[in-house]
Amino acid sequence: MKKTMTIFMAAAMAAALLAGCSGNSDTAQTTAVETTAETTAAESATNIEVPDEDAPTAAADAPSVSLEGPGASSDETTVSPDASAPGTEEAAGESVTLRIGSLKGPTSMGLVSLMDKAENGEAAGNYEFTMVTDASELVAKMVAGDLDIALVPANMASILYQKTNQGINVLNINTLGVLYIVAADDSITGIPDLAGKTVYMTGKGTTPDYVFQYLLSAYGMSADDLTIEYKSEATEVAAVLKEQADAIGLLPQPFVTVAMAQNENLKIVLDLTAEWDKVAENSGEGGSLVTGVTVARSELLADETTAAAVRLFMDEHAQSAAFTSEDAAAAAELVAKYGIIEKAPVAQKALPYCSIVCIEGDELKEMLSGYLNVLYNQDPTSVGGQLPDDAFYYKR
Repeated sequence: MKKTMTIFMAAAMAAALLAGCSGNSDTAQTTAVETTAETTAAESATNIEVPDEDAPTAAADAPSVSLEGPGASSDETTVSPDASAPGTEEAAGESVTLRIGSLKGPTSMGLVSLMDKAENGEAAGNYEFTMVTDASELVAKMVAGDLDIALVPANMASILYQKTNQGINVLNINTLGVLYIVAADDSITGIPDLAGKTVYMTGKGTTPDYVFQYLLSAYGMSADDLTIEYKSEATEVAAVLKEQADAIGLLPQPFVTVAMAQNENLKIVLDLTAEWDKVAENSGEGGSLVTGVTVARSELLADETTAAAVRLFMDEHAQSAAFTSEDAAAAAELVAKYGIIEKAPVAQKALPYCSIVCIEGDELKEMLSGYLNVLYNQDPTSVGGQLPDDAFYYKR
């Protein structure tokens, strides 16, 4: 018998994906749609079938290497290491293969260097990487025990913690928030400047909406002080911005870039991550605007051998994330290689806007707990009904 787990998925920007579009705007828009797994998942409620607690977990066997990209018949891409590669036992004590799941977006972009090393037998640890286009797949695989580690929207980590009876821990923050206000109006320099105007956005009752409402309230404003026009998809907002010269839109990347490519007068007038940070600094609360985090099954951290393998992964993940800014051109080639975004030049434009990080320890707890607290105050269901306790945050 199975249980149905309803996930309200909305990561306050589970959407810092790609930026930059060149050539035909229709092509750019299509590319954006194909590579916005985090945005789409973050703005929908998904029913996920998960097995009973006493059901057997799937075997750790991984499918064969598949690098067919976005046009493949399956939405799942799996990258396995060279089984003959030497030296993989060194730091982990003995050979442990970790099954890593991520979304085709910035979380996977931060992993591409490590994915490439694993494929070429150059990684210190043993890994099998699976990329999917729907965050609900990661949730179901984590609950079923088919993944060891997953890179998920930040609020979903809290939901997973509740649904697995505290069976996961968050290892790091892998992406920060990327939501922007775009307009052709240079007079907009702060949230108060939106009073009396109309803002187009997606996701009524989702995390991006909570973020915007939180920022409005921080300035003594509410939705009554302006007009918010909700659209079902970010592409609809981009279309309005293209057609109406005075329109104002709240969008994630890559739709910001799509919109600006379609209307050369548009510009980013407000970075909501920066606005959030201003509010947090003034109030002393609110953490940081967080897109994605990395979680691991708690049982792995309870065993010294597998815990060593997880710590090794954390080190290699941090190195891979740093690589995206240290050598953006090379990272962009890998992003294209693994089908996260089709063209390397577009990927290279995207990387600076994807807020790829690797934050752990006390800083992780401070930033994430404050963010989850804001979401909880807006809607408790957005974080699983209650805030996670201190055990949620892994510190090595």
